[in-house]
Amino acid sequence: MAYLIDGNNLMGQADPYFKFDPASRNRLIARLLLFQKITRSRIFLVFDGKPPLEERTISLNPKFTVLFPEPGQPADRLIEELLSQKKDRRYFLLVSSDRGLKAIANSHGVRSMSTLEFLKQLKQTLKDHREERELQKQAEDSTPLEISLWSDLFKKK
Repeated sequence: MAYLIDGNNLMGQADPYFKFDPASRNRLIARLLLFQKITRSRIFLVFDGKPPLEERTISLNPKFTVLFPEPGQPADRLIEELLSQKKDRRYFLLVSSDRGLKAIANSHGVRSMSTLEFLKQLKQTLKDHREERELQKQAEDSTPLEISLWSDLFKKK
């Protein structure tokens, strides 16, 4: 599965005060990197505005790319270009609540999901993975020294 995510739209849903907090973008990317690792999916994350570096395309790993539009262009135009360039659109999913983008995705045969639906999926995936990691923790055997110390402690009582 490849997700094409309208980054500002998703941040606006996840954190209404994101415009006032420059670290919001980094927190979102960190959560999406974990999601991408768990689901082994491909993610294209598109943000409005100026990139933090001069590069408009930042590859965080082979399956996670952050994109920024040309100066003066909205992210919606870049998302539309990406949708029209993709050959195999069956495994592509647009994440946005923007009606215009959803209509464009539909016209290109790309499925879409609202940012609210995706946030629920993101939270559930991260929660399930946390629970899975807890179950996979191995119980450590007590050392002879620890057993001796506990035995002495109980004998005193």
